[in-house]
Amino acid sequence: MPRPRLVSNWRRAPRMLSVQVAGAAVAWGLLPPDQQTAILAWVGFPAERVPAVLGALFLLGRLTAQAKVGDQP
Repeated sequence: MPRPRLVSNWRRAPRMLSVQVAGAAVAWGLLPPDQQTAILAWVGFPAERVPAVLGALFLLGRLTAQAKVGDQP
């Protein structure tokens, strides 16, 4: 099995949409459950859909070409 290594443009990770979505997912997970519930009730979004939406956003961010994150230094 090949040894894992960082991508060549790892320093640009904060600009990557997939990293931003992952950060938002982590921040969401760190909120207390009552705050998550209150936010979802305010937005009118069902809680059971949150994982699916975050997953779809992550995939979209990973597959989207982003000029600010190209492999060129």
